Amino acid sequence: MQLSFSWDRPQKRQKVFVLRRYLVLSVLLGSMFVLGLRGAQLHLFENDFLRNKGDQRHLRTISIAADRGVITDRHGEPVAISTPVDSVWANPSELITARDQWGKLAQILDINPEQLQQHLMKRSQRGFVYLKRHVNPEVAQKVKELALPGIALQREYRRYYPAGEVMGHVIGFTDIDDNGQEGLELTFNELLKGTDGSKRIMKDNLGRAVETVENIVTPHAGKPLTLSIDQQLQYITYRELKAAVKKHKARAGTAVIMDANTGEVLAMVNQPAFNPNDRSRLRSNSYRNRAVTDVFEPGSTIKPFTIAAALESGRFHARSRIDTSPGTLKVGRKLIRDIRDHGIIDMATVLQKSSNVGATKMALSIKPEYLWQTLSDAGFGKQTNSVFPGESSGLLSDYQNWNEIEHATHAYGYGMSVTNLQLARAYVVLANGGRLLPVSVQRRDDAPEGFRVMHEKTVKQVLHMMESVIEEGGSGELAKVAGYRVAGKTGTVHKAGPGGYQEDKYLSMFAGVVPASRPRLVMTIMIDEPKGKEYFGGRVAAPVFANVMRDALRLMDIAPDDKKLLRAQMLPGSPMSSEVTL
Repeated sequence: MQLSFSWDRPQKRQKVFVLRRYLVLSVLLGSMFVLGLRGAQLHLFENDFLRNKGDQRHLRTISIAADRGVITDRHGEPVAISTPVDSVWANPSELITARDQWGKLAQILDINPEQLQQHLMKRSQRGFVYLKRHVNPEVAQKVKELALPGIALQREYRRYYPAGEVMGHVIGFTDIDDNGQEGLELTFNELLKGTDGSKRIMKDNLGRAVETVENIVTPHAGKPLTLSIDQQLQYITYRELKAAVKKHKARAGTAVIMDANTGEVLAMVNQPAFNPNDRSRLRSNSYRNRAVTDVFEPGSTIKPFTIAAALESGRFHARSRIDTSPGTLKVGRKLIRDIRDHGIIDMATVLQKSSNVGATKMALSIKPEYLWQTLSDAGFGKQTNSVFPGESSGLLSDYQNWNEIEHATHAYGYGMSVTNLQLARAYVVLANGGRLLPVSVQRRDDAPEGFRVMHEKTVKQVLHMMESVIEEGGSGELAKVAGYRVAGKTGTVHKAGPGGYQEDKYLSMFAGVVPASRPRLVMTIMIDEPKGKEYFGGRVAAPVFANVMRDALRLMDIAPDDKKLLRAQMLPGSPMSSEVTL
């Protein structure tokens, strides 16, 4: 019995071992089979789904900002350029795993920690959230070194304006996404902005870009823009206008310089100005371009056109004389006055002494249609189509609606309104022989033909009369520029208010052409509400013209044309005799 028992035990153990081995092998084979089936299922039937899940974790498509086109002045000097900067963005669902580091991140970005937390929690379901745009390189480097999951940098461009507030009203500015918002940045936005691209990148477990997988769309930079503006001339004008506004404690001011032969705008300045590089201080009332948006009554600066209309009508000639005695003229219920009784004077003296009575008598002697047509042909009452945003067309009512008083007041610039750019363009007509030229803020290589609106003989006569305004005894004597003949006209008007004209508020103006013998430059200046005893255009605005043109003519290498003065300077003993070359 014992032998039988001992023999039977090993056999049982062997059978158990074999069964166990088969069982283990069966489980392993079964598991391998199940895993194989699952692998085949995932590979063959769920491959796209799983690939997308993986891509969502490690691949991201990001945009590539296009470089905005550079804006330069007429000489190729940059006045608006785009510089590369970094913006900080986050994936909130990933960044939440490092919540204990949010305080450090807020400190680096100079953000209130509570605001950062609210910003992220409200957008926790998004995969892309900007934390701070356009940070400086030092901040970007600190964010990199912090190495938080779900935090990354994106390359963008920030607009920079080298001339600052000197060119602010002309250029305008862009928003944080580099889209034009004001000025020429807005007008030429489609030309300048270019086309953004995109690419697919691979991220590491911290959300940092480690590899570019593919470029999807290639970015195309915006096209460049060359302006007609001369940056040096712009600065000179800015400097002198600002000084005049400050000196006379004026509310505002504006000045425009145009090329008499091409119709190009060479300078356009407004006060108060603004710096487009400092976006924190941008205010709507400071960045409007007053030279094209604000309208005003031009006053006596219109008188050259009244004389032109009188000459064109055939009823007057250059030597015609007008009786302005006793210095007043009653038209309907309105009494028109001169500063003093000038007596019987010729047409040139009407301009020189800025006689309202003389201008009115000429205007009333011709049909209203003649005066209106001359003003309309010179561009008043119409936009200049300068492409500046918000340009006003001014006001020139139809002559058929004029009564006698309106007929009279239009002769000396009341009852109509203009922009400073309109006034400058009209004086270009007087400067170039009677042709109305299209205004351009882009550099022109060739002068446009324009179209004739006045006879050349008429314009030459008017321009010659305008020289008397600058001579001794004229209202614009302070507009003299040594060595050059200047033709111009002053203007001073009472400012219109809610209750009518305000006795103690004025607009001071001057419009001039130089050199008068062969005009190259036209400049118009308007100073709004000068304070103090000096408020006449000849005392406030005319000196701005002289100061600007003194430097501008030298800068542009325009030869002097005042031969009398040059001869005097060449006489022995003259302090300038050794400095003048004919």
